[in-house]
Amino acid sequence: MGVLEFLGLRPDKPSLRRGAAGEDDIFDDEFQRKLEYLAMVSRRVFSGAMRAERRTKKTGSGIEFADHRDYAPGDDIRYLDWNAYQKFDRLLIRLYEEEEDLAIYFILDTSSSMGFGEGEKLRQAKRLCAALAYVGLANLDRIAIVAATDEVSGRMPTTRGKARIFRIFRFLNGVKAEGPTDLGAAMKTFVAQHKRRGLAVLLTDLYDPEGFERGINVLRFNRFEPYVIHLVDRHDARPDIKGDVRVYDCETGQEREVTVTAKVLEKYQQAYEGYLDEVQRFCTTRQVSYFRADVDVSFDELILRVFRRGGFLR
Repeated sequence: MGVLEFLGLRPDKPSLRRGAAGEDDIFDDEFQRKLEYLAMVSRRVFSGAMRAERRTKKTGSGIEFADHRDYAPGDDIRYLDWNAYQKFDRLLIRLYEEEEDLAIYFILDTSSSMGFGEGEKLRQAKRLCAALAYVGLANLDRIAIVAATDEVSGRMPTTRGKARIFRIFRFLNGVKAEGPTDLGAAMKTFVAQHKRRGLAVLLTDLYDPEGFERGINVLRFNRFEPYVIHLVDRHDARPDIKGDVRVYDCETGQEREVTVTAKVLEKYQQAYEGYLDEVQRFCTTRQVSYFRADVDVSFDELILRVFRRGGFLR
């Protein structure tokens, strides 16, 4: 039996009640003013050639030469390579690389653990999602948002253009934290529903009893580019309890009575920190972009750190 199981306080689910999540308008005027500032920063720092790296490419009628193929009746003769014909005595068509808008998918974990306690993890995730989505919309990228628990529980279809940010606000305001976590199952549904590959920004606390790796791997193995934004709350690492208490799993409702001492809390904190290190090590070794987002840090400061870290704007 591992340390966490012995304690009855597992990092795959927060285990203590801290009050119900409150309802408030997190996308107020001040929030919207900060969005415009962040979009301006993103354009200033990641403009020109650096922004072009964020485009996906396909074979089409652009300006950058890619390859040849044999001429077929009906092809546009303007693309015949006459130099190749003189050299190889074959009619060959020039193929060019064509830029496509980047598809960015925001996958928001809306399981019960994200709303645990005062619900700050979900609120922070919504702020980060809206801010990064606005930056993408300002760059004319295609944006879609998915809510996930053990299934795809909600979906905002692909949109583009800055004016669509209010559609994103409405969708995110309607998202509630409820249900169990199984990101592996949810991501299998996600990849089946989205044939166009792109950047998949996963906003989650990674409290998955089936293992945090499964959901990330589903995205990797299906040629999406995962970007993990890991929501963390200091109350998860050091719960304010002591003595004889009853702890419970906020998603399954399972309960256990334990005696919490200073030594027990110390072991729990060590196990929690070890879990965070394991997550980061997994992402680093597999070249998955990873960013830890503390709920106690303002969302705009976190977004600036995302820009500096790289992976979202490149």
